[in-house]
Amino acid sequence: FRVVGWLPLHHDMGLIGNVLHPLYQGGECTLMAPETFLMRPLRWLEAIDRYRATTSGAPNFAYELCVERIPEAKRAGLDLSSWKVAFNGAEPVRAATLARFAAVFEPHGLPPRAMTPCYGLAEATLLVCAAEAVEVDPAGRVCCGRPPAGTTVVVVDPETRRARPNGEEGELWVHGPAVASGYHRAPDASAHTFRARLDEDDARVFLRTGDLGYLDRGRVYVTGRLKDLMILGGQNYYPQDVEALTTQAHPGLTSGGAAAFAVDDPAGERAVVVAELHRRNTEDAAAARDAVISAVLEGLGLSLSEVVLIRQGTLPRTTSGKVRRGACREALLRGDLARLDGMTS
Repeated sequence: FRVVGWLPLHHDMGLIGNVLHPLYQGGECTLMAPETFLMRPLRWLEAIDRYRATTSGAPNFAYELCVERIPEAKRAGLDLSSWKVAFNGAEPVRAATLARFAAVFEPHGLPPRAMTPCYGLAEATLLVCAAEAVEVDPAGRVCCGRPPAGTTVVVVDPETRRARPNGEEGELWVHGPAVASGYHRAPDASAHTFRARLDEDDARVFLRTGDLGYLDRGRVYVTGRLKDLMILGGQNYYPQDVEALTTQAHPGLTSGGAAAFAVDDPAGERAVVVAELHRRNTEDAAAARDAVISAVLEGLGLSLSEVVLIRQGTLPRTTSGKVRRGACREALLRGDLARLDGMTS
């Protein structure tokens, strides 16, 4: 059991998945700095090859970076045959990403069943469920598998606290031995998050994840974050769906480099997208903006009020590389984004 990881150790997946897990199992772990991967994604795969790692993983964007930034010539000689579990979690798992990564790296030994979509959170000491095979629903959502024995996931209407039936969306609540007892020195937040009870079941307490999803015969599908959900004109829109259409709309836009959110207006909430444009494509800003508006309208029926294009590498992110939608929204409202059209935001 050998692990290679680059996620920061203050990140739950980095600490638990890359250090505590192999320590508990009696395995080996090889760690590299996040900057090492971000500057040159090939180093991650080279380390998996060199140390014959059996388990390694990251958020979805990392697999996209490998596909985009490792040219065929650089892949020559890679041997990924030892990589049995390539877990993908901590942000929405994209079916297209899984397919592209497998297509590019299976010729270099990646086992066909290595790709492992998963779902978890720090409050559950990381893992809630993981899929044994890649399954995708008709809407393109990736299955994250079933929870392990002893762990229960229910889908709940957060307003009524009643469980929803198979196939219906709601907030994901988790009960099980891996759920933490609460937040350190935060009794009110702990009571709200860790001691939720179903209206029809007072015997068990649940962790409120804040994530939206549904169950299909016990298998978990995650659809978005409750706090990120955009409700516009009475319709629900998931920011990750808008972001995926955005980055695919024009070749000059960077994969994983978009943030979608709603902002308040005197006339009501409106939808905004902030997206990164490749440095070499800044002259294509107008065409990219028009392409995004068309793609989102055609794909989701959502009319964007604004598309803000910024330089590659300037979108607010966490240290593990995930897009910070809230921080991006605040930067836009403060006028701190360096827009390519030269306007203040």
